[in-house]
Amino acid sequence: MLETYLKECLYFTANRLGRVITKMAEDEFAASGLSPTSAFLLMAVYEKEGISQKELGQILHLQPSTVTRLIEKLIIKGLITNRVEGRLSLIFSTEKGKALEESINECWNNLRKRYAKILGEQEGDELSLHIFKVSDQLENME
Repeated sequence: MLETYLKECLYFTANRLGRVITKMAEDEFAASGLSPTSAFLLMAVYEKEGISQKELGQILHLQPSTVTRLIEKLIIKGLITNRVEGRLSLIFSTEKGKALEESINECWNNLRKRYAKILGEQEGDELSLHIFKVSDQLENME
């Protein structure tokens, strides 16, 4: 009976999936020396140098305090710099940070290959898009 409840509980199954995929991502991104979230933050900076801290939070769906902590850690590692312009905090990658771009992309590709091997490439992409859409729907309900 409990097993049926758990299988039908979005909260339980989503958390289970989160733990499994987090472990896979941490394993793959270990080669870059960064957490997966820090690596994705850097990827966003590569795409838009001078991105605002607020925009990073929106893109990564993270609370401002979490973004601040990630930025502080990456500044300490010498991978990004922070420039304040008025009320905006703008983030730029350093040369040391830019040197990690290839490694981060390789980690990302290895993660995608790893779960595609299990789920199938198309199925993995479709599942990701569906989960993203559902997350948006649930988030915007409140």
